[in-house]
Amino acid sequence: MIIDIHAHIIPPEIARAAAPEEDWRPDVRWEGGKQIIGLADKQIRSAVREIVDIEVILEEQDKIGVERVILSPWVSLLRYEAELEDCRYSSRLYNEALAGLSTRFPGRVNALGTVPLQDPAVAAVELEDLMAMPGVCGVEIAASVRGAYFGDPQFEPFWEAAEALGALIFIHPTTRGFAMPVMQEYYLWNTVGNPLETTITAAHMVMAGVMESHRRLKVLLAHGGGALLSLRGRLVHSHDFQPQARARLVESPWESMKRFYYDSLVHDQQLLSDLIEAVGVDHVLLGSDYPFDMGSDHPADIVRGLGLSHEDKAKILGGNAARLMGLEE
Repeated sequence: MIIDIHAHIIPPEIARAAAPEEDWRPDVRWEGGKQIIGLADKQIRSAVREIVDIEVILEEQDKIGVERVILSPWVSLLRYEAELEDCRYSSRLYNEALAGLSTRFPGRVNALGTVPLQDPAVAAVELEDLMAMPGVCGVEIAASVRGAYFGDPQFEPFWEAAEALGALIFIHPTTRGFAMPVMQEYYLWNTVGNPLETTITAAHMVMAGVMESHRRLKVLLAHGGGALLSLRGRLVHSHDFQPQARARLVESPWESMKRFYYDSLVHDQQLLSDLIEAVGVDHVLLGSDYPFDMGSDHPADIVRGLGLSHEDKAKILGGNAARLMGLEE
């Protein structure tokens, strides 16, 4: 079973055409063979494949041999910047649409939903409702919420709920990047900014003791965890001597880092091999970042080219995802 854990959709129920008077909704259209997502005052062209029509999306997945796809929201629609009730309203709409797709395509589509994390206590309650929906296995969250990263104690109610419910938590960069002019050059906001966001929040969670305190948490990091692995030595070294680095974490940072799960989307065979060797084959999952330009058109190929055993390949291509989300048949 090949399972793509990292794929996005804007269901028709969320698009602007469903309620033109609600200006938070994206206007998705094709012009000259290119897809354009209109959101606020931006015209986004990075979704280079179909993002609305589930039939077309599944056809695209069929072509690359993906047998089950885990659909998550477009991260720009998580709406943490909105008022709480507005975000709760749009989150529920998104979740109901995703659950509907899972019901419509059983065994082919599952989903990760969204919750209003600007209030972690409310998000914890919403997560419980979300996990009761058909075909929903967890939640996608952005790498930060209004400037706060996930080692912040305010998120403790959410982590408690996620651990108790067994929800898969997929951390995805916000795509807004950092307020530095250099990030607007050479596509650095995406190539560097996106993985850097994930790196920061994951390191923050580690050093704040989140992964140590909640050892049953299932947290998946996008894009191979960004640069987290390359910082392993620095984080461990700081914890050896620096009181600030030891303020909330007892064990070595590396022990917490190994509890994360990582998607395979690194675009480099050697990097993926190093990641698997470091964190273990049980902690790496296949991801494509469909339908975006920085995704992979053939995500399974890089895994097949690593020279892994048949058993280890099967784990990364789908077995690990099935185990984490209870999808074993």
